[in-house]
Amino acid sequence: MSIWESLAVFAAGIGAGTINTIVGSGTLITFPVLLATGLPPVTANVSNTLGLVPGSISGAIGYRKELQGQRARIMRLGAVSLVGGLAGAILLLTLPSDSFDTIVPVLIGLALVLVVFQPRLAAALRRRQEAAGGDTGHPDGGPLLLSGMLLSSAYGGYFGAAQGVLYLGLMGLLLREDLQRINAVKNVVAAMVNGIAAVFFLFVAEFDWTAVLLIAVGSTIGGQLGAKVGRRLPPTALRAVIVTVGIIAIGQLLLR
Repeated sequence: MSIWESLAVFAAGIGAGTINTIVGSGTLITFPVLLATGLPPVTANVSNTLGLVPGSISGAIGYRKELQGQRARIMRLGAVSLVGGLAGAILLLTLPSDSFDTIVPVLIGLALVLVVFQPRLAAALRRRQEAAGGDTGHPDGGPLLLSGMLLSSAYGGYFGAAQGVLYLGLMGLLLREDLQRINAVKNVVAAMVNGIAAVFFLFVAEFDWTAVLLIAVGSTIGGQLGAKVGRRLPPTALRAVIVTVGIIAIGQLLLR
């Protein structure tokens, strides 16, 4: 990896850590950059997953105030999400590599749709809460939330783009909770899913350790930036960056 490629991966790690802490979809920043350095898609994906773990932890620490009083919820959702994340990681290495090349552009496209329509989803959630007098959803999410978190985490273990958006949508619909506190839980659960997938990959997959290190350092910095100043960024501008990079990623995969 050249010095310029290394700088690009490091900068992508900062951007991914920041975006993941705010909403998710940071993989849409790092993954295409890793592909541009010449890494095969599966190697890029597992290296990215391991590298983003410190950033997820950093973001969760940045939201520690919002985590107060949510230990039982995190334990419950985290246990289900760990199972899903491990299942997704196993699928990544069990399915043929050609399947990854075929599936991931579709997953990125779906993730971009989620990112684009997130404001409408949030508005719909607010209208639903107002119609219910601000009291809506099961206090613990119920079986529906657990099932949704299981499937979303399986997706996250396989390929984590927009994983955080899925979590926010599910918990926002099914929990009676402030969005910032939901975002704090999202950061912890995402760290757990990335962590379990990364541990599995350590034993069975091939990494590019330079990429892992650069993304790990960059995403750790980005996690703190996202927690401190990310809420001040214009959401429209942030979504535009994610969509632009995601389209580039799809193009790179289809032209390989």
